[in-house]
Amino acid sequence: MRRKTIAAQLFTLRDFLKTPEDIAKSLKKVKDIGFEAVQLSGLGPIETSEVKKMLDGEGLVCCATHEGGKMILEEPQKVVEKLNILGCKYTAYPWPHTSPKTEDDFKQLAAALDKSGKVLKDAGQVLTYHNHGIEFEKFGGRTALDIIYSETNPENLQGEIDTYWVQFGGGDPVEWCKKLANRLPLLHLKEYGIIGNQPKMLEIGNGNLDWKRIVKVAKKSGTEWFIIEQDTCRIDPFESLKISLEYLVKEI
Repeated sequence: MRRKTIAAQLFTLRDFLKTPEDIAKSLKKVKDIGFEAVQLSGLGPIETSEVKKMLDGEGLVCCATHEGGKMILEEPQKVVEKLNILGCKYTAYPWPHTSPKTEDDFKQLAAALDKSGKVLKDAGQVLTYHNHGIEFEKFGGRTALDIIYSETNPENLQGEIDTYWVQFGGGDPVEWCKKLANRLPLLHLKEYGIIGNQPKMLEIGNGNLDWKRIVKVAKKSGTEWFIIEQDTCRIDPFESLKISLEYLVKEI
């Protein structure tokens, strides 16, 4: 894979991003590891303009952000303003903060996402949806994730599929990349493996997902950014990111 299309999801490093000083040190480490882009998430209190200066200083691109669900749905113009400061086109709705439990709940969430997504679209930006396992509950034969994408306009809501959570939910990451053809600018590369009969998030290449097929299909579907994320790490998070990056660059 081309290094320029691979980013580090900073949520992986959230324990090292609590202060501006921490953030500066961590961004330097990320650059030294070999990344050229990051997705912003998990940062402690800091002005967006200061983050932009740090990124520019390290020669890092902000490929996307994760913003709070409440702000995305209730104050989308604030998201637009933040992305403008960062010079960034993409953000993702990270988690169904409205705690949807029924089919109607997910339809209402979809309607709200569609409305906010239009605000971003009109500003030349893109709202995407980041899934977990909860969206694979079925309602009338459809998963909640199917409902979210079918009840929204592709112009207003696109995808940020998370490979681990698709697999965890009983789905197929390859098929979801196909399903969201021309609607999948962002892809979270998160390894799914088994240790002690339990599913675990592992470094890319150390689990059971078929990365060559996933990446190949995602590219055909128009994915621009392949974003490495690991919610929990069995070793130092910086080392985890390094292992995953090197595997993708050398093996895929």
